Amino acid sequence: MPLPRPRLPVAQQPSVLVVVGAGPRGTGFLERLAAGLPALYGSRPLDIHVVDPHPPGGGRIWRAEQSPLLWMNSMAEDVTMFTDETVEQEGPVRPGPTLAEWAGIDGQTFPSRRAQGAYLRWVYEEAVAALGPAVTVHEHRTRVLRIGGPREGRQQVWLDGRAEPLAADLVVLTLGHLDAEPDIEQRELTDFAARHGLVHLPPAFTADQDLSALRPGEPVIVRGFGLAFVDLMVLLTEGRGGRYDESGTYHPSGREPVLHVGSRRGVPYHSKIGYAWQGERPPLPRFFGPDAVDELLKRPGRPDFRRDVWPLIDKELGFAHYHRLFAAHPGRTAVSWSAFEERYAAAGAGSPELHALVAAAVPDPADRLDLAALDHPLDGVRFASSGALQEGLRTYIAQDLTRRHDDAYSPDLAVFLGLLSVYGQLPRLGDVGGWWHGFFSYLASGPPGPRLRQLLALSDAGVVRFLGAGITVERDEDRGVFRAGGASVPGEWTEARALVEARLPEPSLERIRSPLLRALHRDGADVTASGLLAVDPADGRVLDRDGRPHPRRFALGPHTTARASGAFTRPRTGGPAFRQNDACARAALSFLRDLACRPLSA
Repeated sequence: MPLPRPRLPVAQQPSVLVVVGAGPRGTGFLERLAAGLPALYGSRPLDIHVVDPHPPGGGRIWRAEQSPLLWMNSMAEDVTMFTDETVEQEGPVRPGPTLAEWAGIDGQTFPSRRAQGAYLRWVYEEAVAALGPAVTVHEHRTRVLRIGGPREGRQQVWLDGRAEPLAADLVVLTLGHLDAEPDIEQRELTDFAARHGLVHLPPAFTADQDLSALRPGEPVIVRGFGLAFVDLMVLLTEGRGGRYDESGTYHPSGREPVLHVGSRRGVPYHSKIGYAWQGERPPLPRFFGPDAVDELLKRPGRPDFRRDVWPLIDKELGFAHYHRLFAAHPGRTAVSWSAFEERYAAAGAGSPELHALVAAAVPDPADRLDLAALDHPLDGVRFASSGALQEGLRTYIAQDLTRRHDDAYSPDLAVFLGLLSVYGQLPRLGDVGGWWHGFFSYLASGPPGPRLRQLLALSDAGVVRFLGAGITVERDEDRGVFRAGGASVPGEWTEARALVEARLPEPSLERIRSPLLRALHRDGADVTASGLLAVDPADGRVLDRDGRPHPRRFALGPHTTARASGAFTRPRTGGPAFRQNDACARAALSFLRDLACRPLSA
């Protein structure tokens, strides 16, 4: 606990800021607050209350109390919490080490989440120390239940387990990902499981789930093939005593269940790219930059993502792809870059002219960017049997690993940079729906290559079985089992007494579990149908239902309409979240400064 300060005259009483959420986003906000404080707030006294039931820095996801087997899905050299000159911000750049530099580890390794949590804790402590002697930070290991108070007056922040609220001049919400109540289907599955003595694990953070009910040797249907599945796979194999030898072969412990996994796509997320960028980067943004967003916002009515936004994104990613192809692999093109670029720029997004240009300029279809085919690689593909599906998926995964670790396919890395650029523009458009974020994760935020090699070894060992694309799950009341089938092997079904939904919950306004967001909405804050808190993209101020920004309430992070690609990012990639943190911190400091300078009679 901080030491009490001497009692100050009323005019010198410290301003009070409450930060709700102490994970990487809250930590990043505090780092930017410390960077802007000398110029914008000076040496005036300030009390900061940081509220989170989990330890500051790592928060819930990166906490130390989790399995050491769980990794980040980023290499150590690709993780930073510090700004550089590529971040478009008004505040000063305060450089700092990447995770690799701080920990003194090989930058090409994929660290454990515990290691990232330790790095985040250090960043948090550095940010707090940089705030200076006039700032006192109070930590509260609990939840915020609701926020009250008039728009023009002090806010009341009610904490779980505390009778009296905190009185705050300004509140910043950095909540991270939120839980949700089960939807109708999940409730029906849970009721079915209870009636028949089965196991049903609804969508949740895998590291938080009790997996002990999944019994050795028994089949488990797993719906979801993203990062939540990778965590599940690790905890039920190595986490139960299995091991990989030097050749990569998996040796079961005998305590593993048999995981039958499928999803809408039927394939795992693409492997992380395993080579570094060389040469000139594509000049981004080109077709989906601030001017394009300005034009979309001028149109009457809200832009439709699929109709208005996606064609521009498609063209932007295509530009990144072909810029790299022509620059690094000109022998695989049929015209000059200058001729191609001129015609590409003139062609309409998604137009027949654009497709004809690409077909003529890039002879090999394998060198053309087809985002629809990437998103649905098994569409229309049918296998004669489950055995043929296993072989087909193993081949697909092996080919993906080869491609993502061979810079002959470096246009893939250019598309990744394009995805980051797109993410930097999207916050101004508000809630663009869940499809985009899932597509981004599938293409750009997949598992480390070693995890997919482990998946292949588990498939060879019979511990993992693939169900394919278009998976559906049925409840067989007569037999008292779950049944799963898919489009990849029509007519074939797998039965199991356990079903795991390997994915995060999808919050909505009706089902969001956060009492704080529910209370904010009841009090007039605008919350979208998908459960996101509406904020001003310029500085993160919470918007009411009339679109007015609240002068004393801010919000940052994935629970808002200005969600960015991540609270930390690769060095020298612009860091949209860093830009948002800086704008929010500067707006907060300016407000608190003006408040502190206001005459007592005001």
